[in-house]
Amino acid sequence: MAVDQDVTVVIATRNRRERLAATLAHLRAADAPTPPRVVVVDNGSHDGTPATARAAGADVIELGRNLGAPARTIGVAAATTPHVAFCDDDSWYAPGALATAAAHLHVHPHLALVAARILVGPEERLDPLSAEMAASPLRVPRPLPGPPVLGFAACGAVVRREAYLQVGGFSPLLFFLGEERLLAYDLAAAGWDLAYAPDVVAHHHPAFAADGDDRARRARRAQVYRNDLLSDWLRRPVRRASRATLRLARQARHDPAARTALADAARCAPAVLRRRRRLPPGVERAARLLDARPGPG
Repeated sequence: MAVDQDVTVVIATRNRRERLAATLAHLRAADAPTPPRVVVVDNGSHDGTPATARAAGADVIELGRNLGAPARTIGVAAATTPHVAFCDDDSWYAPGALATAAAHLHVHPHLALVAARILVGPEERLDPLSAEMAASPLRVPRPLPGPPVLGFAACGAVVRREAYLQVGGFSPLLFFLGEERLLAYDLAAAGWDLAYAPDVVAHHHPAFAADGDDRARRARRAQVYRNDLLSDWLRRPVRRASRATLRLARQARHDPAARTALADAARCAPAVLRRRRRLPPGVERAARLLDARPGPG
C-alpha cells in the first residue's frame, strides 16, 4: 500500500523550529521515495517555525495562538486520508512503520488507534509506557494486532480519522500533557478498540529532559496532576474522583505543583460538570483493572 495515500502525519508545534526541521527530515527519509503528507499545525510560534515547515515540504496551518493538544484536531480535520499518525516535534516513525499501522487498521475495522513501540533517545531505550502496554491485562473478544490498551502516547499513535473525529478528539479542557487518557476513554466508550502494536516503531528524542529550569519543570508537573484529576472528574465515578482530589489536596501541603494543579482544577469545575459523562460499565471495569496496576496502563 502507498503510505502517502493512506496516512497523513499531523504535528502540533510551537517555537521548536530546529527540532521540527530534524523531525521532518526523519519522516521524509523513513518513507522515501513517497513520504506521507505532513500537516504542521502551528500554535502561535514566533521563531520562524511555519516558514521552516513549509520549506521542508509540509502543509502548515497557522493558528496565531496556542491551543495545545487540541490543535491536532484541526490537523486531523484537514487530512483527507483514512488514517492519521501523530508526531510531536521531537518524534518520528521508523521506516515502514506507517504502512504497518495502516495495514492493521485496514484488517481490523473495529480498531481506532494503534499505539507504537516507542524507542527513546539515541540509545533507543524502550519507553516505560510501551513496556506497560505490552503487559496490558485487558482482554477483548476480537482479534487485535497486539494487547488491547486504554492509554497511549500521542508522540507515537496512529488513529482512524473517522473514530477520532467521532469522539471530538483531544479535549480543550486539558490543553496539553496527559491528554491521551481521556481520548482513550472516549474511543473505548464509543465502542472502538485500541491496541499496542510492537511492530509499529516510533522514535522519541524528548527535549524536555534538558529544556527549561526548575520552574518550568514544576509547571509541567502541575499540568499533569491537573489533567489527571480533570480526567477522573470528567469520566470516572464520583467516589474515585473524590479520592483523587483528596490525595492531591494532601500532597499540596508540601508540593507547590500539586497546589497549582488543585487551584487550576477548581477553576475548571463548571466546565467539567457540563461535560461530565460516566464511562460504560465495561470500559469502567477495564479502567479499574488498570488502576490497580502501578504505573501507566
